[in-house]
Amino acid sequence: MHVNLVVAEIGSTTTVVNAFSVKKEVAYLGQGVAQTTVNKDVNIGLREAIKDLKAKINRQKLKYNAMYATSSAAGGLKMTVSGLVYDMTVKAAREAALNAGANIHLVTAGPLLDGDYARIEEIKPNIILVSGGTDYGDKTVALENLIGIAQMNFNTPIIYAGNIENHERIKNFMSNHNQKDYVTLVENVYPRLDFMNIQPLRRKIYEIFEKHIIHAPGMQHIKDMVEGAIMPTPGSVMEAAMLMHESLGNLLVIDVGGATTDIHSITDVNEEFQEHYDGEPKEKRTVEGDLGVFVNYQNVVHQMGKNVLATKLNLTVPELDEILENYNYKPQSDIERRLVYELTRHCVFTALDRHIGDYRTVYTSSGRKIVPEGRDLTQVQSVILTGGALIYLENTENIIQEYFKSKKKKMVPTHEVVIYKDSDYIMSSMGVLSLDYEDIARKLMETSLRINEV
Repeated sequence: MHVNLVVAEIGSTTTVVNAFSVKKEVAYLGQGVAQTTVNKDVNIGLREAIKDLKAKINRQKLKYNAMYATSSAAGGLKMTVSGLVYDMTVKAAREAALNAGANIHLVTAGPLLDGDYARIEEIKPNIILVSGGTDYGDKTVALENLIGIAQMNFNTPIIYAGNIENHERIKNFMSNHNQKDYVTLVENVYPRLDFMNIQPLRRKIYEIFEKHIIHAPGMQHIKDMVEGAIMPTPGSVMEAAMLMHESLGNLLVIDVGGATTDIHSITDVNEEFQEHYDGEPKEKRTVEGDLGVFVNYQNVVHQMGKNVLATKLNLTVPELDEILENYNYKPQSDIERRLVYELTRHCVFTALDRHIGDYRTVYTSSGRKIVPEGRDLTQVQSVILTGGALIYLENTENIIQEYFKSKKKKMVPTHEVVIYKDSDYIMSSMGVLSLDYEDIARKLMETSLRINEV
């Protein structure tokens, strides 16, 4: 059987392989799943997922033109971010890194201190991002930070996205110290006040991630099987969200996973509050590393409180403990499904609370005013649910509707929204596929969302 294109999602827990036919008509063929083998060689789990795929589509052989991949295994894309002013260059660099799918382990503003260098060495990031200064503004801090990092010989890729006036000096320094291969220069992520230039930096992060992913544990031979692009999984979801924004308008994507809960929003702001959002990016991703329904389920249970969770499930605490002892991310019984539903609900509510802004009451000389603080989602028209829990459990749309109705002080959509499920569970595959096959990825995504049915 010739399937044309295959996309693998190599997660921290499972490896998923999706197959697509794109010759006569664009179609999703099926999905294989296996346990990720990041502690050995991820290709072992990848081959097992392909074997599972062949069994599900009843084929002994599987031929394809190209395989693409996304990965959040081995800690995903670990980054540190350094800038000049926290609410300016640091914020811009952080937003770009998050939108590209990074897990940010350290953020600093101003000159780096000895303790900051020690933290970077301890974190062992995949990429170090240095920003600072508008174009032709301050150039000292960003330059000194970059030179300081380079002199530490971390042997880690460095991206400089600060004041472009430093480019020649950086090139000269790196050339003289035989480190030019470790530093990449891109356009300033914050070239002028109240303007974030995120796209060039995001693309460069993808490129460097793909080039250096083979250095992550268990990933050394990934290019033996994957010929196409490799992207961070959350970055691929953001790319897919941007693709669907063209069809669905202002949208919100909620992705509850085993280890994290990611929220992506692509939206305009309310014209009434426009003055408060000058320079804010249209696209935003937040990642909650403490919210997951498998790797982090114990943390979610602790946040909820066992007494509260047991009451919701009509259980005693000892009965709940017995169920949790045998907890599996694939619920089998009705009570296990109810348990995962409640954990998922908590992840969604908490992650949305952290992502969405609030209405604040302030008192001025002209009287009482309502002002926005944080992310404005009042103009969102569509919500996409992805991640195993939100897709496979029943009635998860109710979680979103309940949240919007109960949060009167949050900047939630002000009108009815349409809720879509990523029914084929392919959203994380469509972002990386769209880099080369944009129209095909859009058609496949629209089919997965059952847009015509909704």
